[in-house]
Amino acid sequence: MARRLQFLFFLIVIRPVVYLLIGLNVRNWQRLPSCGPGIIVANHNSHLDTLVLMSLLPLKLLPKLRPVAAADYFLRNRMLAWFATNIIGIIPISRHGEDSDPLAGCYAALDAGDILILFPEGTRGEPEGKLGAFKRGVQILARNRPDIPVYPIYLHGLGKIFPKGAILPLPFCCDVHVGSPLTHKEKGDKFMAMLLAFYTATLEEGQFPEWR
Repeated sequence: MARRLQFLFFLIVIRPVVYLLIGLNVRNWQRLPSCGPGIIVANHNSHLDTLVLMSLLPLKLLPKLRPVAAADYFLRNRMLAWFATNIIGIIPISRHGEDSDPLAGCYAALDAGDILILFPEGTRGEPEGKLGAFKRGVQILARNRPDIPVYPIYLHGLGKIFPKGAILPLPFCCDVHVGSPLTHKEKGDKFMAMLLAFYTATLEEGQFPEWR
């Protein structure tokens, strides 16, 4: 039942919003994963980030998409926890060290062939166009699963469409830049430098207008 509700929610609600309300300009769409396992890594400025990323991939992959999200935020009440885990499909992780291995659920999902959606800044940042410091989670996952590709994606505009604290989204255009997949096996100690280089180069190349 939950899988059916998830499919209907994205087909009837989310995809029309993403493709009709938001003007998506996707560059290098062909670089997106066609199957799992994999790790999608993106910057984070809006609650819409996750839903847009999930909408970029075919509906058949929806059950395999597992956003990594903060347990203290999304499990704070029963209704939100059910929706987040069953409809969005999140993997909740602790941000405060309660679990002996907060990434255990991520490893299990990758080993099952799922595609993680990870925001290494750890929280929604602002202003848009400036990256926060990346936390070590993506580096640890890539190092311990060195053959699994990491897909870097830069999102621009969603922080204006649905900024932190907003109630309703505003029509606006969003740019989605998909980078070439990386693996820790190929890049080793240079992995994080290569990942960060994609975001730096995209910001410089895009010449995005200042977010106000």
